[in-house]
Amino acid sequence: MAELTIVLGNKNYSSWSLRPWLVLKRTGTPFDEIVIPLSTSETDSRIRVHSPSGRVPVLKHGDFIVWESLAIGEYLAELFPKARLWPEDRRARAHARAISHEMHAGFAALRTHMPMNVRASFPGKGMTPEVKADIDRIVALWTEARSRFGKGGDLLFGDFTIADAMFAPVVSRFRTYRVALPATAQAYADAVWALPEMQAWIAAAKAEKEAIAKYDT
Repeated sequence: MAELTIVLGNKNYSSWSLRPWLVLKRTGTPFDEIVIPLSTSETDSRIRVHSPSGRVPVLKHGDFIVWESLAIGEYLAELFPKARLWPEDRRARAHARAISHEMHAGFAALRTHMPMNVRASFPGKGMTPEVKADIDRIVALWTEARSRFGKGGDLLFGDFTIADAMFAPVVSRFRTYRVALPATAQAYADAVWALPEMQAWIAAAKAEKEAIAKYDT
């Protein structure tokens, strides 16, 4: 039994679960995972066993728990400093935290009209003016980070950081809904999609049997 356990929702649908799972994978430490199917009659009671908020994801470290995606990322960054989960440069680190928190708190239209569904393909679906505005802002964030801080690699700050994990579900959404992106943003999205950890999540999502009808039509 591993020292760390992460409690997740379905990998096909749970964008919030993907974020800390990617971060945890990047630490290289072994961990256990518990996947709880969402939108069933037993979902709430099963999650409550692990989560005081009644939501996933949850990180369990011995008898200590962290129950929110960005907080899990911060906890892992402190627990595994050698993983360099935030940029080392102070200004880059502040910028990475700022865009991570903006992703965490914003983009409600995109979340509502283009929910994450790794297995699906819905070209053009959900593209409202409000969603287009969200996409434009995300493209601007990616472009600025790549231009200012990303010259050392293919990700927002060169190497992988928590900021990339925060935007990974957006990358998945853009593929599901076939969102056309400028070259810089598309190259970044492709780099995230190609990460070995992301590919492992995608394979697991495609192997799941559960389906949530409201997200599959």
